[in-house]
Amino acid sequence: MASPRTITIVALSVALGLFFVFMGTIKLTPRLSKDAYSEMKRAYKSYVRALPLLKKMGINSILLRKSIGALEVACGIVMTLVPGRPKDVANFFLLLLVLAVLFFHQLVGDPLKRYAHALVFGILLTCRLLIARKPEDRSSEKKSLLGNAEEQPSLYEKAPQSKVKVS
Repeated sequence: MASPRTITIVALSVALGLFFVFMGTIKLTPRLSKDAYSEMKRAYKSYVRALPLLKKMGINSILLRKSIGALEVACGIVMTLVPGRPKDVANFFLLLLVLAVLFFHQLVGDPLKRYAHALVFGILLTCRLLIARKPEDRSSEKKSLLGNAEEQPSLYEKAPQSKVKVS
């Protein structure tokens, strides 16, 4: 049977991966939701207006939106389907994207309800990354394998007990 840690990592990976595939697709095409697509277009225009450095670098709102959307879709697919270390790399890139999006929301002065989902998914990405990178605790497995075996006495119990005379 899979450990609770493994089940948690897999569940978070699939849920987060599907969410980011969905959100990235909304940024790329109006097929899923025309309203959400037009809202994304409006939001990214305001982000580029608020950060003139992007314009100086030749990045317009369309390029920014499509780049972030494509990265979200790619990382979401990796999080959902690819096993092993690439999931952690995708998780890290998505976490950086979420931080950038939070920065953009703060920059334009959006209310909390506009970016609350980014906060929640940023926390979930952080939790998934911390759980995945934490080494598995092997001491509990050893104890369960020894199960019926007698416990060995501690060093204190083995040490000779002598009385010390205090004057």
